[in-house]
Amino acid sequence: MRLFVTALFRLVPARGFMDTIRAKFPLGEIAATANVTKEVPHEELLLLLRRHAQCDWGDLEEHDQLANWHSLADGKRLVSSYETSSGRTVWIITEGDRSATTMLLPTDY
Repeated sequence: MRLFVTALFRLVPARGFMDTIRAKFPLGEIAATANVTKEVPHEELLLLLRRHAQCDWGDLEEHDQLANWHSLADGKRLVSSYETSSGRTVWIITEGDRSATTMLLPTDY
């Protein structure tokens, strides 16, 4: 599967991808920063997006993971952090209203 990056860095997953990830919450529009799309292979971004959508919060501390579980119930922002195969850190943030999910490097924040 591949992601296609538009001029605004809105990511459009390949047809059928969203049906296969079994998201536990709406992701909304999926976007990524220019840096993360240059630094991390698209296939790896898809794997991380799937993990985020299934409430695998990645490398967060226990208290941050607990905060995500509360945010999931309360309709607040969800944040995940993952280390890629190349050692880069990727953050994935879903807005509280579930209108958008953004993938970025910490330096993009």
